[in-house]
Amino acid sequence: MPFDRTKEDLGNSIHLEHVNVTVPDQRLATLFYVAGIGLTRDPYLMVSDGNMWVNVGRSQFHLPSGPAQVLRGHTAIVMPGREALLDRLASVRKKLDGTAFAFSEHNDHVDAVCPWGNRLRCYEPDAGRFGRIALGFPYVEFDVPIGTVKGICDFYRQIMGIKAEPENGTGAVARVQVGKDQYLQFRETDAPQPDYDGHHVQIYITDFSGPYRRLLERGLVSQEDNQYQYRFRDVVDPADGRHLFTVEHEVRSVTHPMYLRPLVNRDPTQTNRNYANGHDELAWAMEPDEYDVR
Repeated sequence: MPFDRTKEDLGNSIHLEHVNVTVPDQRLATLFYVAGIGLTRDPYLMVSDGNMWVNVGRSQFHLPSGPAQVLRGHTAIVMPGREALLDRLASVRKKLDGTAFAFSEHNDHVDAVCPWGNRLRCYEPDAGRFGRIALGFPYVEFDVPIGTVKGICDFYRQIMGIKAEPENGTGAVARVQVGKDQYLQFRETDAPQPDYDGHHVQIYITDFSGPYRRLLERGLVSQEDNQYQYRFRDVVDPADGRHLFTVEHEVRSVTHPMYLRPLVNRDPTQTNRNYANGHDELAWAMEPDEYDVR
């Protein structure tokens, strides 16, 4: 049987690990992300009241305290149990009254807005669309100016060594593959955009020094964190250096001590009233009986 081996190529980026936005109130963030969406606070790291890491399968939200940051676009989450999700969101509505919190149903997803305006788009698992993700980030989408998609694709391919293509050849959306069934998407819009406020995403890459060297040559390295990590903010057209978009990328090597650190994910449908032994944990990947037919 012939196999197309190129379908398993990831390119240089192999995992989208976290999305980071600062929040003014840890209690309200807990109500939204943990009680409402149904995610799990990391029990091991950032357990005080100045930061909260929230597990989403093998990825996380990082929510340090500070002035509200709002991602210009939305974060997609795959998670099972649409009706249970709607019930949880309804249950926190009164406690989040007076904030930007909102949620709405659509044919294939549920939109939820955090107390400060960050938008989440929640989908049921779908192997044909999101691969074998049962809980996780399939993509993070950014709104970008008209005429930037080609240059964005060129930047990630040429500077970062990451696979990037216009979606379906339309040229309106750049899809940048940053992990197995994980993407950064950049959608062109003529709507006015707010100024960049400092939010960031974090990726793991295998060729750590090559992109660093090319970024440094162009003056794009914005922060030197440690031996395993650096950052850049500006996405530019490699042909002429034209600025295209700004969002901080926290770039880690796969030798980073926290690479693929095991994360705890609870089953949010478990309560003290319906508790069943052996069902505390929610799997982040589909079950064996849903494995690809060979």
